[in-house]
Amino acid sequence: MKTKYLDAKGKGEMDYDYANDILFFKVKDREYDRSIELEDVVLDIDKEGYITGIQIFGPSKMFNVDKDTLRNVQKWEFKVRTEGKVIFVQLMFEMLRRNQVVERGHNLVREASSLLTNSEVMCAATI
Repeated sequence: MKTKYLDAKGKGEMDYDYANDILFFKVKDREYDRSIELEDVVLDIDKEGYITGIQIFGPSKMFNVDKDTLRNVQKWEFKVRTEGKVIFVQLMFEMLRRNQVVERGHNLVREASSLLTNSEVMCAATI
């Protein structure tokens, strides 16, 4: 099966819910279809089968950074690749803490319960 590619560099949005410690990255202007829940991560899939949103529960613990610093994400990018049921997520972002740049990243490999469209998404934004 051929792999579809979505280049969404510069088309990203992010939000951080301080009270509930939830970090959300997504591609702007994509029509939502469904979500996949995988442990402490929820992935949103659009109508074309691309993973266009990443919601992380408990990012302060996952990335070992305080919640106030997570409010100051300045630059970020994610790459998501799906092959059959396997999902590969690479997330990198920069935050400011006391005028110092703090970099964090995380690689996730998860298996979905059903087959996904083979696809690759690159999304990045600077706030």
